[in-house]
Amino acid sequence: MKMRNLRIFAAAAFFGCSLTIVADNVTAKVAPEGHITIAPEIYGQFAEHLGSCIYGGLWVGPESPIPNTEGYRNDVLQALKDLHVPVLRWPGGCFADDYHWKDGIGPRELRPKKQNTNWGGTIEDNSFGTHEFLNLCELLGCEPYVSANVGSGTVQEMEQWVEYMNSENDTPMARLRRQNGRDKAWGVKYLGVGNESWGCGGNMRPEYYADLYRHFQGFARDIDGHNLYRIACGASGGDEHWTDVLMREAGSLMQGISMHYYTVADWENHGKATKFSEDEYYETLATCCKMDGIISGHEAVMDKYDPQKRVGLMVDEWGTWWDVEDGTNPGHLYQQNTMRDAICAALSLNIFHRHAERVRMANIAQIVNVLQSMILTNMKGEMVLTPTYHVFEMYRPFQGATVLPIEANIPTQESAQGTLPLLSVSAARTTEGKTVIAIVNASLDKEQTVDLDGLKGKLSRARILTSNDVRDYNDFGARANAVVPATFKDVQGTQKGLSAKVPASSIVVIGIN
Repeated sequence: MKMRNLRIFAAAAFFGCSLTIVADNVTAKVAPEGHITIAPEIYGQFAEHLGSCIYGGLWVGPESPIPNTEGYRNDVLQALKDLHVPVLRWPGGCFADDYHWKDGIGPRELRPKKQNTNWGGTIEDNSFGTHEFLNLCELLGCEPYVSANVGSGTVQEMEQWVEYMNSENDTPMARLRRQNGRDKAWGVKYLGVGNESWGCGGNMRPEYYADLYRHFQGFARDIDGHNLYRIACGASGGDEHWTDVLMREAGSLMQGISMHYYTVADWENHGKATKFSEDEYYETLATCCKMDGIISGHEAVMDKYDPQKRVGLMVDEWGTWWDVEDGTNPGHLYQQNTMRDAICAALSLNIFHRHAERVRMANIAQIVNVLQSMILTNMKGEMVLTPTYHVFEMYRPFQGATVLPIEANIPTQESAQGTLPLLSVSAARTTEGKTVIAIVNASLDKEQTVDLDGLKGKLSRARILTSNDVRDYNDFGARANAVVPATFKDVQGTQKGLSAKVPASSIVVIGIN
């Protein structure tokens, strides 16, 4: 185990006092004030027409025996409302650049069927389309983020889609929308211009996509007071050349640029979600934490062209990616979700907090039944909340909160994938003026004593997410609540503030009034 200096970010209400964090021989000093806001959209979600994410996950149709509201599963709706989802990305992913929006409007029984060649060859019946998605966002109280088809679509198709969603006047697409039962425009804000154009979205060079983006965005017009936040397709992982070309050629014409990063140590052999060794555990977390440096690299490129930080970096696909569960369609990307995934989620969210000045949105992949999902469902009407869901629920107070910088010496673990910080801390002054602190102890065997010195206030709530085994997961039946939050009791007041004993492989969130 080694020690190294790391700059991490936190925020808190200290009433003019500094905050010191000590974990064994680990000390972190936090400034009492800050000015950077954690955009709520960092807690965004992603729903693609992939496997059972949409069909059977979010949508069962109004005729289903599974309890539903206008076709949306009631259990999933409530669970997502409890998360306070700020933004939902749709229809993809790779599916977006093969999606033609007019196939998904009008009477459902008349909508054309199409084979989903991206994901498992299943038949897409288009019963879930523009109305179903945007009405779902209204039910959830979240912003829709629509990915437009650049790979196989046309400028006119995208232009008409924007008109259909956002025109309030007597225009052709607004009239078509009204014929289909919706009078008022939805007022969509976030528009992605293509997806993974370097890969499944067209195998393009950055120079070619930059010209296409310039062309398409010119016809993605603000309509009737509904102003678009145009998001260019950004890089895969650490491809800074892609970012450089896009910012140089089209940076002045975008409000955001995306980035995708998945926690995959070996793309040839992803490994199993629930079966892994100690070494594989640390390799996974080290791979996850590489995102910190990757974001820093893209930020440096963006700062060269946009020092005012006008353009947001949108990490609109991220999360763990394992081999599918045995007996499931390889193209449906159904995987389990363990305590290891929860720790990855918490480490990632803390990284986004650190980079909140530039990172304006993040969308974990995906919301239901696909990759690192919040929720698992089946067609028996059962639903399971994953450990990752519980991380997002525990971290809710960070949405819209204010961050402060921290300088810290923290323990690290070396792995085949690089150096892993074993302790991650984030804190925030919430929109209600309260303080919330999140501590992630990634060590498999070492408890961390964390002394919060200089912290003023009354402890209001402390919770912990942990398990006897990092391979534990929630599943239908008796295992539904194998990994759930519990009251955290190993925190107490001291003469200097608070002290918490954080168990190995755990996530603790502490609230202070």
